[in-house]
Amino acid sequence: MAERVSVDVAVVGLGFTGLYAVHRALRDGMTVLGIDAGKEVGGTWYWNRYPGARCDVESVDYSYSFDPELERSWRWSENYSAQPEILAYLQHVADRYELRPHLRLEQRVQTLRREDGVWRLATDDGLEVEARWVVLATGGLSIPHVPDIPGLADFEGQVVLTADWPEEGVDFAGKRVGVFGTGASALQSVPIIARDAAEVTVFQRTANYSIPVRLVSYTEEDLARQREEYAERRRISWSSNAGTPHGALPGDPLTMAPDERDAAFEERWQTGGVLFAKTFATQNADRAVNELARQFVEAKIRGIVKDPVVADDLVPVGYPIGAKRICSDSGYYGVFNHDHVHLVNLRREPVEQVEAHAVRTIDRAFDVDILVFATGFDAMTGALAHLDVVGPRGDTAAELWKDGPFTYLGVAIPGLPNLFTLNGAHTPSVLANMALSAEQQVDFALDLVAFCREQGWTEAEPRPDAARLWTDHVNEVGLSTFMGQTDSWYTGANIAGKPRTVLPYAGGFKTYIDKCQLVKDNGYEGFVLTRDALAATGGDR
Repeated sequence: MAERVSVDVAVVGLGFTGLYAVHRALRDGMTVLGIDAGKEVGGTWYWNRYPGARCDVESVDYSYSFDPELERSWRWSENYSAQPEILAYLQHVADRYELRPHLRLEQRVQTLRREDGVWRLATDDGLEVEARWVVLATGGLSIPHVPDIPGLADFEGQVVLTADWPEEGVDFAGKRVGVFGTGASALQSVPIIARDAAEVTVFQRTANYSIPVRLVSYTEEDLARQREEYAERRRISWSSNAGTPHGALPGDPLTMAPDERDAAFEERWQTGGVLFAKTFATQNADRAVNELARQFVEAKIRGIVKDPVVADDLVPVGYPIGAKRICSDSGYYGVFNHDHVHLVNLRREPVEQVEAHAVRTIDRAFDVDILVFATGFDAMTGALAHLDVVGPRGDTAAELWKDGPFTYLGVAIPGLPNLFTLNGAHTPSVLANMALSAEQQVDFALDLVAFCREQGWTEAEPRPDAARLWTDHVNEVGLSTFMGQTDSWYTGANIAGKPRTVLPYAGGFKTYIDKCQLVKDNGYEGFVLTRDALAATGGDR
């Protein structure tokens, strides 16, 4: 028999955004149910269990700020935490705030229908939920993309996805491994896979820039200092462009002495990770400055990789550094100095087909026992596109977004009242610290819900003209950056047939916060607030 539940708020997805949404709804005195397809909470950090998975934002920043006691009580072991520790943190949050009685795991939402003033959700396991408000916290990077390679279905070895890694792990000992993809998950996992595998062949379509991450284990003194500095660190982060306390280094690289400029780049190279993209304030907008950064990293790659031909292939070409997300790795470039690790440049040597035990290019065949697909996601819009969503007037999510995302502030969609899409398209999301971004967007959405409840409104829906202005603004800002001018998953270019548009909001974290606050201060300007027939007859919960 199907389980039927009636609540004020249904939350779909239980990563950083969804867990905080459940907590905030409970704090506001509402009934809430959180739903996730995983066996555990964690979202991205549950599914992405591949070896080497870790965050490229420092642990002390990539965490909730809503409770100082939580900040003081949790002890991070190192500066850039690996997947198991981040997952443990989110499990701790679910337990600390007693969220689990309000969660349903291993339930994949299939349909959402707005009928008679409520949303009706149905899952693949028979759960039926009725809710006045829905929060989609389904993530910007949650729908894996696997390229259509001829013969893949005939492969008789093991096929694994970094975005849906087997819970039991993968035994690479003595195996011949083929890896497709050279984004963040590939660059993190390949050095670890190579420790045990007999052969590793990386099939590269596009080379990516990566900055080695410098891992530091925290001492008791480090942890004590963090507790003392947390308030100021958070204050700076909430006022920053990316939700972290780190900004650009001072000075104009075009007028600096070359040794002074290189010293600045070296400082950020030694710091490691994506901070390199912020070495100078103009680095992501001025071609001349960007070229200086690009040349510095190219020299680093060539200094690490011994074979000049392999180095040539590993050096990205054709786009500015930072136009695609800079990756973080632990020994990726150096791994190609080992005799058992090979690189295949697919632009020069395309794959023809996958065979039962091999990958065949136009020139040769590579025997493989395991295929690893680290080929990214249908980013930012994929989660909504894969849901069967129908609004009260028959609007479908697929039709509403057929030309690309159309949103108001990234959190609401005309035609789908009382439904919020958080930390996805048209929000800072992947361009900012997503832990803080999650808090900010959940607070905005549930502050709107609280306002409606206080004022007697039962429906909130953005006006199409407000959504058009916001969507145009997102595209205008994005196209002014290198990111918006470059083919990548930031613009949907990694998915055949997907409309090309700028997906994240590139105007900055603090700018976005201010724009949301202005809407709130003006009585949620841009939203149509109404009272439906169900409420008028006493049916409002």
